[in-house]
Amino acid sequence: MSAEEVLEKIINGVSIVTSKKGKEVNGLTVAWATQASFNPPLVIVSIGKERYTREFIEESKVFAINILSERQKDLAKLFGLHSGRTINKFSKVEYEIRKTGAPILKDCLAYLDCKVHKSMDVGDHIIYVGEILEAKIKSGEKPLIYNPKDYF
Repeated sequence: MSAEEVLEKIINGVSIVTSKKGKEVNGLTVAWATQASFNPPLVIVSIGKERYTREFIEESKVFAINILSERQKDLAKLFGLHSGRTINKFSKVEYEIRKTGAPILKDCLAYLDCKVHKSMDVGDHIIYVGEILEAKIKSGEKPLIYNPKDYF
């Protein structure tokens, strides 16, 4: 069994990480987002270097983690299987702008609105450590759990 096959056994939730670049917004589906610290409140998200959303985070230094519920598989697929370079993923998705200016999906289970605290180049990804500026649980639904074959 390969390391990749074993790593796929780690249970992760599914989120949509969003950001802004000027007046443009973009986002992508991720499974690699987790808590890093209670004090100060920090999270970590890992974004592929070639991903369009990474460019938005690099420029604006802000991002939001929108945690999805079990009923949001289609939304996970929309943001995970298509690039914002070729389609506007937000054309039929309601969102609001909160503290950082990164889009908060109106229908998400919960969100963390963050500014970049640190970043680190690691292999084929960039890890962003985000300082949580605002957080809210919006629903009591169960979170969507990542299946490696489903979303991206």
